[in-house]
Parts: sequence; C-alpha cells; structure tokens
Amino acid sequence: MASNFTSFLILSTILTAVSVRCVELDVGGDNGWAIPSTKNQQLYNDWASSNRFKVNDTLRFQYQKDSVLVVTQEEYEKCRSSHPIFFSNNGDTLFTLDHPGLYYFISGVSGHCERGLKMIVKVLELEPITPPSNQSLSSPSSAGSNALGFATSGLILVIVFALLSSCIGAIIF
Repeated sequence: MASNFTSFLILSTILTAVSVRCVELDVGGDNGWAIPSTKNQQLYNDWASSNRFKVNDTLRFQYQKDSVLVVTQEEYEKCRSSHPIFFSNNGDTLFTLDHPGLYYFISGVSGHCERGLKMIVKVLELEPITPPSNQSLSSPSSAGSNALGFATSGLILVIVFALLSSCIGAIIF
C-alpha cells in the first residue's frame, strides 16, 4: 500500500508540473496596446474575456508613445490615477499576474483611457490536487484490489510518460 501512495505522490507532482504552465499573452494580439477604433471601445475587455488567465501568466503590452498602469477599480472607472499600483512606459511591458482576482489596466496618456485603452483581467485560482483520504489508504484490501491498483498505477504512469515524451519531443523538434 505504501508503494501505491508513493506512486500517487510522484504522479501528482509530475501531473502538476505538466498541467500548471505559465503562459505569455500579447495584449490586443497583432494590434498591441493602442487606442481602439471608435467602433469597438470594448476591444480590450472583449479580448480579456476571451482568454483564461491563471496565476503566474504574463501579459505583454507592446505600444508606442503610451504607457500601462495597474490601478484600483475606482481609478479605472475614473480613467485616472495619481498613484498607480504599477507603471511602465518602455514600449514593451511584461506584467506577471501574481495573484488571483481582478486587475485593472489603463493607459497613462491623457485621453487614451477615455477612448477605450483600458482593460479588466480576471485571474483564476489554481485548483489544488487533493490526495486520497487516509481512511482509504488504511482500509484492508484483498489481493484482487492490490492487482487492480497496480494495474491502474501502471496505466497512469504509461500515460504520463507518453505525455512527457510528447512535450519533450515538441521542445526538441
């Protein structure tokens, strides 16, 4: 039974490492961070709504003669901030989403936020993997259930190996 539990822990660690990967997303796609056309002032909120953001994902803002500010909800609604949480104006800003919740982004250039250069991003919490309860580990088992557990563990390990091989193959090739 202890070896099954050890196998489970190793498998959980591997699956967590494989499934929890950080993503870098280009805000606004090919257009970057720029004033949207008058037809679509919700462009950036539409873009944000079409993506799922997780903790440790990174947003890339590419722009010319502008800036990116992270502000409070109140400052977002007013389109101005005298004390932003984050400020950058280097033209190629990377911002890591380091906690779950809402992030409010605006342009720091006068008039740009009012013309639609703003965005709200909702970051989801990571779902923890819960180990089996101690009760299921300590219950007596028959030889048949041990064999089934061994077969299941073996199958899971084969699947994980195949996934890892395909990931490594994709990186190499």
